[in-house]
This record gives sequence, structure tokens and C-alpha cells, in this order.
Amino acid sequence: MKQKKSASILKKFLIINLTVFSVLGLFTIIYLEAIQPNLVKERSDNHKIVINNTKDNLERLNIEYTKAGIRDFLLSTRFLFQSLDRVQFYDLSGNLIGDTNILDLDQSVFTGSDIIFEEALGDETIKLNNEERLEEEEIDEIKDIITNKYNDEIITVTNDKKNNFFVSTLSKIKFQNEDIGYIVVSEQANDITTAVEERKVFIIRTMIAVAIVILIFSLFLNKYILKPIGLLVKFSEGVKKKSNQTIDINKVFIRNDEIGKLTQSIDEMTKELQQRTNRAETFSNDLAHEIRNPLASLKSASELLDKTTERNEGEKLLKIINHDVERIERLITDYTQMLKDEASLSREKMSKINLVEIVTGVVEDFNQDLINQNKKIEINVINNIKSKNGHFILGIGNRLEQVVANLLDNSISFSKENQKIEIGLEETSSNLLISVKDEGPGFAETSPQKIFKRFYSNRPASFGKHSGLGLNIVKNIVQMHKGTVAASNRLNAKGAQVEVLLPKVS
Repeated sequence: MKQKKSASILKKFLIINLTVFSVLGLFTIIYLEAIQPNLVKERSDNHKIVINNTKDNLERLNIEYTKAGIRDFLLSTRFLFQSLDRVQFYDLSGNLIGDTNILDLDQSVFTGSDIIFEEALGDETIKLNNEERLEEEEIDEIKDIITNKYNDEIITVTNDKKNNFFVSTLSKIKFQNEDIGYIVVSEQANDITTAVEERKVFIIRTMIAVAIVILIFSLFLNKYILKPIGLLVKFSEGVKKKSNQTIDINKVFIRNDEIGKLTQSIDEMTKELQQRTNRAETFSNDLAHEIRNPLASLKSASELLDKTTERNEGEKLLKIINHDVERIERLITDYTQMLKDEASLSREKMSKINLVEIVTGVVEDFNQDLINQNKKIEINVINNIKSKNGHFILGIGNRLEQVVANLLDNSISFSKENQKIEIGLEETSSNLLISVKDEGPGFAETSPQKIFKRFYSNRPASFGKHSGLGLNIVKNIVQMHKGTVAASNRLNAKGAQVEVLLPKVS
């Protein structure tokens, strides 16, 4: 089955943002469409108050609903319409019988401006004719609404004329529960269109700004996050597929953020895995070589044992066979244990431990074993750590016990009866030092560091009881604890010494 290709994070991010942006755009359009009707409704509600007051005054003053009666009413109640541009009265047939625009009143009475006719020629005459035509069209429009569309409900009408926006409210007038005509209240409402336009401009600018921010963030996301992650993916896939193509991730190392730390961790983990693979391969070759020698000796001894007839000679061959079997058994046992140790080292957690207690405990066990085996080898601990809190390191207790045990086991294997082994404990400003000194023959090599290699060749007489892996295990454990180990011959005395330096914690 063909694996479905997954979209990149950037594509998903852009799709999500485009979806959210589209939804916001839809709601924005709906909102903008609702702004003007809401503002018109608010203005119409104000008109309804004026209309109701006008009706009350008509009924209270018992005004005759004729052209003359309405004219007198408008002249006497001009204060009702001071905030309005125009108020018109129509009869039941839709004929205009009263209009504030054609009253001969003071200009300060109404906010709307009356048309002042002056002598005009040319374009001015055409302008006045156009205004008269628009006026007639507006009256005809209201007449059409009255005769064909009105059904006892207040109607709000909006229109644009002369580049101005007007809101008109039409309502029926009743007198003693009888219909007598209609009233139309009109007001110039350019502030509504201005408010709508301002909000549109604001929202459009906001959306453009949001789009620019999303674009900038997308570019930043792609350059500083997604590209480095993609590089890490290619790097890990190359390691997985054992590709010969080199992926350069050094540029990401200089970053001090999470991406840089992730890159460094992946690189260190990859190198560690490669080192483990190389160690396992090298160790397998070394183990095969080490087993091959005792097997060859074992084969030769078994062949000679089958042919020999002398008792002394047979006993020697049996000792050789027994020695080789012990050697092979020790190699396999230690190899298996070493594999287990390397696997468990990566899983175990470090904690604050007292190094002096670790060393003292291991020495007590070894001294007791030496007594049980009737070996006259003495192990002494010399603690030169003076500070109260200078005994602690961050480590794994049983692994450090193994370090001390392997060092003592190595020193004992080269020591003779009545010789001493000394373990010293010292501290510096940032480290603790463990030194193991014996009185054995010392190192014959010019470079004593060779003893930490696997299957080191300078072996004690009781080699069948040792695999040659002990000091190599010591080195691996010490390095895991961020420490160092070194070997040398003693300067002022016979014997060898091994020093382990570990970082301490307060």
C-alpha cells in the first residue's frame, strides 16, 4: 500500500490561518452589512418619538387636517422639528398637504436649509430644474408607498440624493380612531455613512495588518524553525539509511535556542550510537580472537591427551584444558555482563551519593574475602577529604562500586603475600580523586594507558580467572560520570597506581 505523503507544517499552518482568515472575513462582511441597518433603525426610533409627539399635538390642538390647518400647525409648533431636516404631511390619497421645506420660516428654525431662488442663468437654471425634478420624484415615491405598500406599520426609507444620505420614517395619522393621513419625517444622516465607511476602513486595515503579520510569521517559522527541523529529518534519515551523503548541520549548532539544543542532542546521540556500534564490532572481533587462542590450546591438549600414556604428562594436559575452559567461560560471562552493563547505563538515573561510603563499603567486603581466602594482602583507605560536604558526587552507586571493585581486583591479581594496597581519597575545588596504589611489579609499557584497552596483554599468572575487560569497564563507567582515569607507575615506591577523577557536587 502506498504511503500517503504528509503535508509540511508550513502548509498546515498556512491552511489553518487561511481558514481562520476566511471565517473572520465572512463574519466581517456580515458585521459590515449589519452596521448601516442598525444605525438606520436607531435613527428611525428617534423619528418615531417625534411622530408620536406630533400626533399627540395634532389631536390635543384639534388641528384640521388640511393644507391651511397643517401650515398653521407647523408655524405654531416649530420647536418639535428643530432637529430634523424635513417633515411632510400627506392625505390618504398620497397628496402632499404640508412640508416644512416650503414654509416661509426663519432659517434658524430648521437644520435643513431652504432653497432660496435667485435669478440664475445657464448652469444655475439647469441645477434648479434638476432639484425640482428630484423633489417631484421623491414625492411620487412616497405617494407610491402610501397607495401600494403601506399596511398599518411604520416604514423606514433610505435614499441617496445630491451625494447625501437621508433616512425617512413614514407613519399613518389617526384622529379619533379614524385614518386622516400620513406623516413623513426625513433627516440627513451622512454621519451613518461616515461611521460605516470608517469601520470598513478600520476593519480592512486591520485584516491587511493581520495578513502581513501572518506572512512575516510564516517566513520566520519557515526559516528559523521548519528548515532546521527539515535538515534534522534529512540528517536522521541519512543516518538511518546509512547514506554516504553528508548533511551539514553545523550552522544550527551556533544557535542557543531549543532548536540548537535539539540539534546538539541529536548529533551527540548519533555519535554515541555510532561509537557503540563501533565498540560492539571491535569487541566482537577481539572476543573472537581471544577465544580462538584458548580453543586452539584446548584442541591441541585434548588431542595429546588422547595419545599420551604417561600419568604426569596427562595431568599437565588436564590442567591446560581446565585453564582454557575457565578462560573461555570467564570471557563469555564477562562479555555478557558487559553488554548488560552498557545497556543499563543508558537507563539508570544519577543521584547525589557519598563517594567515601562507596569506597569504604567495597574495601570492607574485599578485606573480608581476603581473610576468607587466607590471603595476606591488606587494603587500607586513606581519607584526606577535610570539608564537611566534600564527599558527594552525582553518579550511580552500584556502578561506582564496580569501578572500585575492578581496580582492587586488578591490584590484587598483581600483588603477592604480605603486600599492601592503598586507596586514597582527596578533593580539589571541583573534583574528587580516588587513587589505588599497589606494591606489584608495575607497568612495563611506556604508555600505561594501554591497560584500559580490552583484552590487555600484560596479564597476571592467574589469567584464567580474569577476562581482561575489568579496566576497560572502569574507563567506560568513569567517562559516563564525566570523569577521567589514568594509570602510571609509582614514583617513590615499587608498584602501580590508577587515579580516577570525578566532578563533585555540593
